[in-house]
Amino acid sequence: MDHVLIIHAVQDYEAWKRVFDAAATIRRDAGERSFQVLHYDNDPNKVVHFSRWDSIARAKAFFESPQLVEIRHQAGVESPEFIYLHLLETGTL
Repeated sequence: MDHVLIIHAVQDYEAWKRVFDAAATIRRDAGERSFQVLHYDNDPNKVVHFSRWDSIARAKAFFESPQLVEIRHQAGVESPEFIYLHLLETGTL
């Protein structure tokens, strides 16, 4: 499995979360398999979305699509940074 780490500021977390939740079906259909949403300790409007995908190619196609550009605009996302990652190892301590 591949992963995507997205870091971005949002204008209002609650408004962003409503749009994020409403997009769950299209994210799943695009290849997202699981996710975590976090925010910075000192800034609740600085959001981190960490997700597992079928493939990086499918994730890039989804995140770069015109539909997602519009959804990000509606959600008040500012300056998203996308980091595409390949899993090397996992474990539990």
